[in-house]
Amino acid sequence: MNLLRNHSIRFAQEVSVLVRFLLKKYNIKGGTFDQHFLIDPDYLDRIVAAADLRPEDVVLEIGAGIGNLTERLARKARKVIAVELDPTLVRVLHDRFDEVENIKIIAGDALKIDFPEFDKVVSNLPYSISSEITFKLLRHKFKLGILMYQYEFAVRMVSLPNCKDYSRLTVDTCYFADASILMKVPKSAFQPTPEVDSAVVKLVPRPAPFEVKDQAFFMDFVAAVFSQRRKKLRNAILNTNHVLKIPEIKEIIARLPEDLMSKRAENLSPEELAQIANQIIDLKMSDLAKETEEG
Repeated sequence: MNLLRNHSIRFAQEVSVLVRFLLKKYNIKGGTFDQHFLIDPDYLDRIVAAADLRPEDVVLEIGAGIGNLTERLARKARKVIAVELDPTLVRVLHDRFDEVENIKIIAGDALKIDFPEFDKVVSNLPYSISSEITFKLLRHKFKLGILMYQYEFAVRMVSLPNCKDYSRLTVDTCYFADASILMKVPKSAFQPTPEVDSAVVKLVPRPAPFEVKDQAFFMDFVAAVFSQRRKKLRNAILNTNHVLKIPEIKEIIARLPEDLMSKRAENLSPEELAQIANQIIDLKMSDLAKETEEG
């Protein structure tokens, strides 16, 4: 046991030395919100193990950094598509992996580029774009995501109604995928050391578990009512109708279920929020049909 522990310590030290060498060689300062490099080999290996990679898998990695995770993914997968925005880090990746046949490096903004087809996404995501990049990913077809987030963000993804962390993010995530926190990752696992802890989240895309008649309206509706999370749903809808653009809003609200309208968004399940959004759509269509008949 002591031999194994000593080997793990030496391995961790070797990774740390490599990171320090690369940071110095390429004059990478690090320490910004998105440039904290995971150096703990145990967490790196646990992330790869969680991805359950097969020899036929194509893996997308967003924010590849200096390639600590990239290297491990390439040992298991058929191909790794490593996306990186920072030109200096792109240079590091090319210097390290240009001779590795199953690693493709894409220099660019993950929010703007078109993703190639991939089976799984495994990434230490840039935290400043966590929400945007997650929902871009969830509009693609893939089997599994193993994704690192700021810990507080991860908690919001998997929260439950009536909890302080329950939010628009929770509902939107629930619509697209099953999400669970696999592990919390301490600040000490990174170099330079960040100010926040992190967490690895498992995302499994699947069809929505509840009916949504108009996805675009549902997403706008959830965003609107959570922007007024301390208001009862009735008032939250009234206050945000400049965004929702529901005609004859007061009349429609009066026809919605009182037991739900008297609650706040944070007290309603994703299914109940979808129920309200669907009823609004139905009432709008019904009123439009009546106007057409009368006209």
